[in-house]
Amino acid sequence: MSKVSVLVVDDAPFIRDLVKKGLRSQFPGIRLEDAVDGRKAQQLLTRERFDLILCDWEMPEMSGLELLTWCRAHETLKTIPFIMVTSRGDKENVVQAIQSGVSDFIGKPFTNEQLTNKVRKALSRAGKLEALVASAPTRSVITGTGNDSLAALTSGRSDVKVAAPAPAAPSLGLPSPATAAAKPVVSAAKPGAASGRGQGQLRLSIGTMACVIKGLSLKEAALVVRRSESLPQVLESAVLDLEQGEGGEVARLNGYLHAVAALEPRPDSDWLQLTFRFVDRDPQKLDYLSRLIARGTAQKHFTPGA
Repeated sequence: MSKVSVLVVDDAPFIRDLVKKGLRSQFPGIRLEDAVDGRKAQQLLTRERFDLILCDWEMPEMSGLELLTWCRAHETLKTIPFIMVTSRGDKENVVQAIQSGVSDFIGKPFTNEQLTNKVRKALSRAGKLEALVASAPTRSVITGTGNDSLAALTSGRSDVKVAAPAPAAPSLGLPSPATAAAKPVVSAAKPGAASGRGQGQLRLSIGTMACVIKGLSLKEAALVVRRSESLPQVLESAVLDLEQGEGGEVARLNGYLHAVAALEPRPDSDWLQLTFRFVDRDPQKLDYLSRLIARGTAQKHFTPGA
């Protein structure tokens, strides 16, 4: 029996590696190939046969929607399952993808469980799951590693709960509440006031957290968040929403949590400092970051409660 082949398309290397690691942990017999954008994916699809495509929406050269439209226009590719991986939660975008023939969605950020459940469902519909089920492990290899690395922050407290994975989004519906686009946290102060500057929203699988931008560069952002019952996980993918200016200009920046630490020098700190690494290479987003840095939006000296 031939191996089941999956093509992973994303311009962010970290996301591609995360997806491939998650799939290999659940489906040891799977064959995985990746592409950095839609153009590279086209080249692979004309040379090789694939049983499933996992594709990011926003990419340079060719978007996920353009690749989907191209696939559905070719007789040999029109029936291949195509799962769109996206942080876009707008109804218009979802309807457009459905009309173009998308098979399913995964909203960013997503958990390993959500990813494998979507892939399992797609392969089952295509009659390809049986080839993988026999060798699949009973549980994910990477389950719990993120929270283990944060044990020092809980200081053995029994009231700190480990977050359960967010429920998977319904098939061909909007992403789950944790991934749907929400309004950035900005001050309702008068135009020109500085109190709304340096704020944003961090969207994780456990929900949405208001944050303050303590430092900002083209590589990463230093964020301060209030500690809650559910702790964010190191290496968890996330989306940072930033808004700047009276026009309400918003950037949705994809990335992952590189580090999580207590902001105050005590184990029961009420504040956490997160290092958020960007994975986007979109020129427009990089230009947006450059303008934010030039305007001095980042609050370099943030004091909790100030």
